Parts: sequence; structure tokens; C-alpha cells
Amino acid sequence: MQITQLTAFDLLDQIKKRQLTARDAVEAFLKQIDKHEKTIGALITVLPEYARERADQIDQMLADGRDAGPLAGLPIIIKDNLCTQFAKTTCASKILIDYQPPYNAHVVEQLEKAGAIIIAKANLDEFAMGSSTENSGIKTTRNPWSTDCVPGGSSGGSAAAVAARMAPVSLGTDTGGSIRLPAAFCGISGLKPTYGRVSRYGLVAYGSSLDQIGPLGADARDIALVMNVISGHDARDTTSVPESISPKPDYLTKLDTPLKGLRIGIVKEYQSSDGIDPQIVAAIDQATKLYEQMGAQLVEVSLPHTQYAVACYYLVATAEASSNLARYDGVHFGYRTPNPEDYIDVYSSSRAEGFGDEVKRRIMLGTYALSAGYYDAYYLKALKVRMMIRQDFEKAFEQADIICAPVAPTTAFRVGEKTSDPLTMYLSDIFTISANLAGIPGISIPAGFSRDSLPIGLQLLGNYFDESTILQAAWQYQQHTDFHRQIPAGFIEQ
Repeated sequence: MQITQLTAFDLLDQIKKRQLTARDAVEAFLKQIDKHEKTIGALITVLPEYARERADQIDQMLADGRDAGPLAGLPIIIKDNLCTQFAKTTCASKILIDYQPPYNAHVVEQLEKAGAIIIAKANLDEFAMGSSTENSGIKTTRNPWSTDCVPGGSSGGSAAAVAARMAPVSLGTDTGGSIRLPAAFCGISGLKPTYGRVSRYGLVAYGSSLDQIGPLGADARDIALVMNVISGHDARDTTSVPESISPKPDYLTKLDTPLKGLRIGIVKEYQSSDGIDPQIVAAIDQATKLYEQMGAQLVEVSLPHTQYAVACYYLVATAEASSNLARYDGVHFGYRTPNPEDYIDVYSSSRAEGFGDEVKRRIMLGTYALSAGYYDAYYLKALKVRMMIRQDFEKAFEQADIICAPVAPTTAFRVGEKTSDPLTMYLSDIFTISANLAGIPGISIPAGFSRDSLPIGLQLLGNYFDESTILQAAWQYQQHTDFHRQIPAGFIEQ
């Protein structure tokens, strides 16, 4: 099997056995990037010299018999809203187009300490605001399964890069489904961890109470490998959960445990959801039947406030975005308008010229919701609904160990199809948003293909800090199916 077709687990095994070098791996994936990036547009910054230098260092350590870390020699791509001292961090926005961070994000530190090699930074919807990666201020990313279609968002570049085999794994961020939706659209696996499980230090904030960093890869085992490295307590992030409250497990140990007796919740409200593609319903039904055959027990659960999730999310998230993005003022750092009339014009024109339409829309929505006279009517009410959604999940997990659901109501839609109707675009996240509002973990895994040969995703949601169980359920499903092994036509290394 060619290098770019290997899973992260198998690639690391070959490097460890010295059947491959880290430099071999880096060169193979850089060649894949060079071949396909113009078509897919998944990346903002490619780091060939940095990656080669790191690979040579790793190979020397291995040759000397030194421990180079659990991910020694593994090429990885990270989303371009994660700070890197060695490369620009643009958030796919004109306002940060030349920003060079003075420090690395916590997850970047952990990856490099573990021997991983960052080979590129991925495109995204500007400041992670979007569901299609069409809101990038730099380029539009295409779906490797059909370049007429979007890869999902906002981590569309991270997902498309893995699907196109530009890297075995990548990192994305998930505020309302931004890892799980592109994973589903691109036919790969993607995990949003529990809020607080992975440090947000060095992540450029969009919605601070919602954002989580997570891995994307070919299968659940690759996800577990990366989670073992990036998760855990970080004192620099006040929302990072201490080990005394929730000790970090080894996510690989439970993967091969049979599912006999596992209770899988089927959400009553999702069964009657309007607007969902019947092909997706059929794929989810097939998956739940397979789980029953594997020894799991299906139980019906209710999430009665799920109908309010989209409205609640777009009040909470935009309010936090309004606050977080106030720092981009044309003075402290980032883009500044070239010929301002006065200091007020510096602020207003820099923001008007630097931000894209979707970012402006969300800033305005959030500012309105937080303004005097509307705070109680909108933002405060949204916080109360958020608590009710959280309580719904807590009750559901008294009856079920995990919850099975769709990822999105449709498969990947065409580029440009929904850009003129933001409200329709927002509904792409209808099944993913609730997990962010509640703070629970969720994973998307491939569960079939549509008649148009577009991937269909299956979403598994878990209880707080129980990523191990959803990874176990995902991996066991992948031992009985081969959807995760499929590679888009034209992306197999020659």
C-alpha cells in the first residue's frame, strides 16, 4: 500500500519498525499536496522546509535510539485559527492576513513534543464562521468527492485535506458542528471532545463557551491516537478541566471492547424531523440495525428542547463573537485601513475592509442581542434555553450510554447553492449544535454514500468526558463496514 493511503496508526507502525523514515512520509504527503492543492484549495500555508527539517530531526532521534514521541514522524495539518510561532495564523481573514503569533497553541506544543510534523495550515470559514468554507477570505475549498460541492465548514480545509490524502490526520475546531459536518461531507471521521477536555490556549476565539479543538482522520483509532496527545489539563486555559475532576484516559484501550449491553439512544424528535434526506434516514437506520446485531440495545430518548437549539446557538455564539472580535480594531494588530480620516475612521474602516460579510453579519447580530433593552429579551433567554438543552441530555444519558443521530439533514451541497440564504445555511448544523450548547462530546463517522456517491455521516454523542465510549462504538462499527476505507477517485497515490 502506498504511503498516503496508510492510516496514521499503520504509518507510525512502519516508521517505528524503520520500514519507512519520517522524511519518506513527509515527502509523500508534500507530493500529494503539490499534485492536488490547486484543485481542492484546502490549505492556506504549506510548510515544506519546516516539515523536512523536523522529519530529519525525528529520523536522527530514532536512529540514535532515543524516544521521539508517540507520534514520531506523523505528518499532520492544522486549522489556520491555531497559533503557530513558525507560520502565519490568518483565520482566513484579511484582517489577520499577515499576523505572525509570538507563541504556539497548546495543541501545537503537544503535537510537536509527541514527534508529529506539522506540514501545512488549513483553510476555513473566516474566523470559523460558516458551514461550507465558502466564507473564507482567501479561497473556496472544494470537496474531494465532488469538486462541484462544498466540504462543509468551518473546518472544511482540515477535512478536505485528509479526504484527499494530503495528511493522515488534521486538527479542526468545532463551535456548532465545524468538525463533524465537514467530516461527514468528506467521508472521514471527526471528533468534537467534551468542552474543557482539550486546551483552547492559542485558539483564536469565536464563541469561547462553545469552541473545542479536535482531530479528524480516516478512522476512530487514528482519532484516539491524536486525542491521547492533545487532551489533558492546561493551566493556561481556565476552562481546561483538571485531572482531579476528570483524569485523562488512554483512548486506545477501550476500542476493541465488544458492544454487548451498550445502550444506544434514538432521539424521538429526530425521527420526525422535517427536511432530512431519506437516504440519510435509511443510512442511520442501517447503522442502528448493525449495532443491534453487534449486541447493543436500542432505547428511545427525548430531547424536547432540541427545536430551539439553532435559535439559541445563533444568539449565544454571535454575542460571544461580538465580544471576541472587538479586539480587531486597526490599532493593536492586524489589518489597518491605509488612509484614515481620523481615529474613528481607523476603527470603522479597518473593520469594514478587513472583515467579510458573514463575520460582519454575526458581529451585528451579537451586538444587537447584547445591547441595552435587548439583553434580557434575547441573550439571557438564550442562556436559559441552553441550560434546558443541557438538562435534556443529562436525562437522556440516564437511559442511554451514547446517542445515535444524523450529522446533517443533507449530503454535501453544491458550491454557491446556499450562499445567498444564510438562514438555510445555518440549518446545516441543526443536528450538531446541541452538543456544543451542552458541552458533550460527539463524533462523525462515515456510514454510507448517496445515489450521487457523496458520503453520509453518522453522529455518535456521548456523556461528559466519555469520549472513550463513542470512540469504542465508532471503531467497532468500522470493523464491520468499509465506508471509512474509501478514497475519492483521483486521490490514490500513483
